[in-house]
Amino acid sequence: NFARASARRLAGSAGVDGRVSVGGMIQEKRAFLSQMPPPGYVAGLGRGATGFTTRSDIGPARDMPETPVVAAKQKQGEQDDDDREDYSDANFDEFSGFAAPLFDASTPYDAEDKEADQIWDAVSDRMDTRRRARREARLKQDLLQYRKERPKIQQQLSDLKRDLASLTETEWMAIPEAANQARQRKRRTVPPELQRYSPVPDSVLMGAHSEADTVSSLGTATPGTDTSISTPLPGTTTDLREIGMTRNKLLQMKLSGISSSVGRESSVDSKGYLTYLNSSKGITDAEIGDIKKARMLLKNVRTTNPHHPPGWIASARLEEVAGRLLQARKIIMRGTEMCKESEDVWLEAARLQTKDTAKGILAQAVQHIPKSVKIWVAAADMETEVDDKRRILRKALEFVPNSVRLWKAAVQLEDPENARIMLSRAVECVPQSVDMWLALARLETHENARKVLNKAREILPTEPLIWITAAKLEEAHDNEVVVGSIMKRAVKSLRAHNVTMTRDDWLREAEAAERSGALATCQAIIAETIGLDVEDVDRKKTWREDAEGALASGCVATARAIYGVALATLKSKKSLWLGAAELEKKHGTRESLDDLLKRAVGYCPQAEVLWLMGAKEKWLAGDVDSARQILREAFAANPDSEAIWLAAVKLENSNGEAERARSLLSRARATCASERVWVRSAQLERQLGDREQERALLVEGLRRFPKSAKLWVMRGALARETEDVGAARDAYATGLRACPTSVKLWLAASRCEEAVGSAVARGKARSLLEKARQIIPKSSELWLEVVRVENRAGNKKIAQALLGKALQECPKAGVLWAEAIEGEQPQGKKARSVDALKHCDDDAYVINAIARIFWYDRKVDKARIWFNRAVALNPDLGDAWANFYKFEAQYGTQKQQEDVVGRFSAVDPRQGEKWRLVLRDLANRLLPKKDLLIKTAALV
Repeated sequence: NFARASARRLAGSAGVDGRVSVGGMIQEKRAFLSQMPPPGYVAGLGRGATGFTTRSDIGPARDMPETPVVAAKQKQGEQDDDDREDYSDANFDEFSGFAAPLFDASTPYDAEDKEADQIWDAVSDRMDTRRRARREARLKQDLLQYRKERPKIQQQLSDLKRDLASLTETEWMAIPEAANQARQRKRRTVPPELQRYSPVPDSVLMGAHSEADTVSSLGTATPGTDTSISTPLPGTTTDLREIGMTRNKLLQMKLSGISSSVGRESSVDSKGYLTYLNSSKGITDAEIGDIKKARMLLKNVRTTNPHHPPGWIASARLEEVAGRLLQARKIIMRGTEMCKESEDVWLEAARLQTKDTAKGILAQAVQHIPKSVKIWVAAADMETEVDDKRRILRKALEFVPNSVRLWKAAVQLEDPENARIMLSRAVECVPQSVDMWLALARLETHENARKVLNKAREILPTEPLIWITAAKLEEAHDNEVVVGSIMKRAVKSLRAHNVTMTRDDWLREAEAAERSGALATCQAIIAETIGLDVEDVDRKKTWREDAEGALASGCVATARAIYGVALATLKSKKSLWLGAAELEKKHGTRESLDDLLKRAVGYCPQAEVLWLMGAKEKWLAGDVDSARQILREAFAANPDSEAIWLAAVKLENSNGEAERARSLLSRARATCASERVWVRSAQLERQLGDREQERALLVEGLRRFPKSAKLWVMRGALARETEDVGAARDAYATGLRACPTSVKLWLAASRCEEAVGSAVARGKARSLLEKARQIIPKSSELWLEVVRVENRAGNKKIAQALLGKALQECPKAGVLWAEAIEGEQPQGKKARSVDALKHCDDDAYVINAIARIFWYDRKVDKARIWFNRAVALNPDLGDAWANFYKFEAQYGTQKQQEDVVGRFSAVDPRQGEKWRLVLRDLANRLLPKKDLLIKTAALV
């Protein structure tokens, strides 16, 4: 920097007296008006004046000869101009100043100069590095200070943007549109007496009137003007409305003329024709230009290579698109002359011609290309009579006997006998066609079909479809014994010929065989191929997935065959037996299910669920003795099984054998003294009305199982019925200390307090529920009880507030959303239903509540759909079944009611508030399920 400043000072500086010092010499600076103007300067141009040139400025037309004096003066002036220096800012250089450079352009730039420049650059970089950190920190601080003093608009409005999240839709729509408020504010601030208005000129009003008015006539042309429409006589006018009406009449007459009336009906749809005219798309100028360019290019293609078929076809199609069908036909016919061996050109020519002309064109085509299958097929398609088609195809087979397509088309036109004869010839001409062999086998007798398929296997040993067809053939003639051996030979032969077919391919063939009705063939395919490429450790999982996939495809026989092979291989796998039992239960008969379960318990005697399933099926069939026999065998195999003991008790109790049930429970308490056995014993005594025995069983059961919440609930209920409220409170309090996380125990204690009826008791119930919610957070049952306590007390607003808190804490609780829907006003039920579906769209409680809305609105079809969805999502919800049955009883037919009852009988519901009330009633313990459903429907 010091060197640059020094050079600038040495170069020269201007003095205060108007003189310039250059290299120690002082020169006078010229006055402004005496200086030469810059090039291109025009006086006055900046203020709008226009320069002009006269003859005197240009001079004479001929250059005057230069005299020696004039030349000397001109040379002296050029020297004076060279001596004068330019001291403007444009001529200033940071390094050398105003002076001329120290070295002229001819001085070479050597290595020493380059090294000096590198040294000076390194010094400058070093000095800059020392100050960089402080400079960047200062810049960053200045930027932060600037942003703090002058924040961005986005930062200024950030708090207002956050507030927008709380706006409702109504408040958002109430925001006014953005407009120029400054002009309106200015207009409001100006006093009325100072406001000025300018009247609109008459010309503007007349112009607006003429634009809005409909032009109905064309007046006479003004003399001296050129108009596109002129009147024939002066003073006459042309009525445009009359022209439009005349056009419509002409169009109507044209439609009437081309329509061929039959009776009172016309074959031309006038409205449809007008719609077609309106919707027809015209060709724009741009498209016309593109067509012209394409036409020129394709013409060049045809000229340069006239034997190129695609060029002729493209040209013809271009003309067809452009609407010049005659030109397209001419071009393609010229193409047939130039490309006689191209079948595509002949087919295109036939397509563009009429039907009769196309026949002649195809006749010429087969003369030039007699082995073209496409042309022969097109010629046959042109004919309408079957005999003509048959004649053409037979002629084609003389020229192309190895065409499978021609053989198939010809065989389809023949009767079975002629088709068999033709197929016999076809398999000789095209022996590699599997379809021909199979079609011939279907038309032959049993013995001849065997010979045909055997010959086909010799010619095509790698085709599995021939083996499968042979198996189907034997099955169709009741020779199912041979089917298995055929498939075994098929797998062996295909493997010997290196034919790779995966398990999935064989499974698809098995499913196809089942769909065609060949069940024995399906079973044989599964038996021989289900174990291919499956490891021993993966057989159970893989085979069960295969069976489930077949069931999903609707192939029950395939799934049954897979389970049969799996159970024959893995006889002790309980899950496979259960899968097969479920299949027989849904798609089989009662006898097949009984036979399967007998075999299952024989191989898996420790599987309690198989014993219970067999006993239940016998019980549902009405064969109670067989059910008892199955349970006896189950006792023998599983003497300590709690499930079998309780199933036997349920069987006896449901059939009115209370004493036998009591005896079984006594033996069960001695054999397997589990908590469920003691609970079921107390429940049985409660049903029989023996309170003392029930109390004794509960006391003994609580001594054995002090943390049994169910026993404590029953102990409190017994105290409420036989003793006073104090004893019930003590029982519930003791139970809560032993089982603080039992929701049912907290609910029972709260309802005990609420049943007293006083305000103090209701306060105790609220406090119990509040304490329960602290111990068991996010419990939908506790929140539901809190809301219902307030509803029963008449505090609707408090109940609604608590319900809102409950939905915030348990947003996925369908029972809470159902309560919210039921408690909403009629006009708000749909909106609440939408909110419920957003949070839990697959909850049976919510679906049931929405179905009730459609029921009340008398939208029968929608209600039936939603009730079906509810019982499908959760078949264990008894209240949904009760609502569904009551709905069908009101709007459905007898068949629909029976369908609901039948589906309900196949399940065993345990959920639902109203359903549990009916089940707990001792008077209903011996009623059938249909009567229980009817009683529950009366409560919903």
